[in-house]
Amino acid sequence: MLSHLIFAGLVALAAALPTADLEACPAPMPCASYTLMNTRGTTEPQGESLGFTAINANVSAARPGGKIIINQIHSTLATNADECFILEGYSQGATATVDALGNLTDAAFAAVKGVFLIGDPVHKAGLACNVDMAGGNSTFDVDGVFIAAGLKTGIPSDWVPKTLDVCNYGDGICDTKHGDGITIEHIEYIMDEGVHKLGAEFILKQLKGGSAF
Repeated sequence: MLSHLIFAGLVALAAALPTADLEACPAPMPCASYTLMNTRGTTEPQGESLGFTAINANVSAARPGGKIIINQIHSTLATNADECFILEGYSQGATATVDALGNLTDAAFAAVKGVFLIGDPVHKAGLACNVDMAGGNSTFDVDGVFIAAGLKTGIPSDWVPKTLDVCNYGDGICDTKHGDGITIEHIEYIMDEGVHKLGAEFILKQLKGGSAF
């Protein structure tokens, strides 16, 4: 079963990672309190999604104070209207995350500062949020498996400006033009330092009040 998971041990993980790439990320943030929520892929074990371990360690190192809890956005906002959220999804977890976006309106929409997706089956060609693992455009015009099959409609238009949808060239789950099914490219996000840096910089920018690049 897919579930939202909040990561534990982020500060400890951050201590083991280089900090040079974080120096360009400004420390002051308007979000005094934030929650990182992710949905893991179908075959990933219970616990933290491997696709986001290093990314969230980088975020936590640059901006401590993230809540290590599992919580629904609406219930959290009922007690803390100033809470900020970052949503993350890998593979089928990206589909579950995108499916939820349409139900997050008004205060919930405003509270979610960013959505970071990797290996997304509902990656839709031509959206401004589409990038490859290097932040380039080699997968800008490709569709994921659920879009190609006509099963999903993709990221809602009002969410595109605050989303980064990373698709590795040749990943048959998000790039049906250059890949077929679960290819090696579908698991390369986990170990790719460029993706970790890309994700951390995006999340920190969104928490500061920026928009997708």
